[in-house]
Amino acid sequence: MKLTLRGIVFSALFAALVVLFGFISIPLGFTPVPITLQTLAVMLAGGLLGSRYGFLSMALIVVLTAIGFPLLHGTGGLSVLLGPTGGYVFMWPISALLIGWLLPRIRVRGIWGYAASFLVLELFGSLLLYVSGVPWLAYVTGMSLSKAMVAGCYPYLIGDAIKAAAATLIIASVRQVFPPERLTGEGIPQE
Repeated sequence: MKLTLRGIVFSALFAALVVLFGFISIPLGFTPVPITLQTLAVMLAGGLLGSRYGFLSMALIVVLTAIGFPLLHGTGGLSVLLGPTGGYVFMWPISALLIGWLLPRIRVRGIWGYAASFLVLELFGSLLLYVSGVPWLAYVTGMSLSKAMVAGCYPYLIGDAIKAAAATLIIASVRQVFPPERLTGEGIPQE
């Protein structure tokens, strides 16, 4: 399947949104993992662009950061991706892919549709990131896994649930006007 120009442009825009949301950062003194809105951007990328372009947008961040572009909190390079937060960042493309694959299968109508959408966003846009992020944080910092949970998971759970709720409302509203096919140009006859 070939990529569309519109899909590539929107993928780049959502990658830029991750960069922008990274500058909204609240450091916590006891952990190298700051509070940011980046996971909200990951959820929106998967939910609005679909699996392929959501994956592409987050993969752009990972690849461009790896080759040195200062995209994550104004820094870049392999040292950033191999640092304490790298485990979370490496999961972003998979997260966006799974959200983009599952969310279109949910009919967002009524309380159950919103609840199911929230659950997908919370599970794959938040909790999945901890699967790779917390063990990597423990490895890089030399913390025990239980200390890494305290430093890299527990303080963020409520904020992540709020981001998933916000993403649910945003995605449901935007998709009524701009379904993923319209944003990415897939399924539209090419001239």
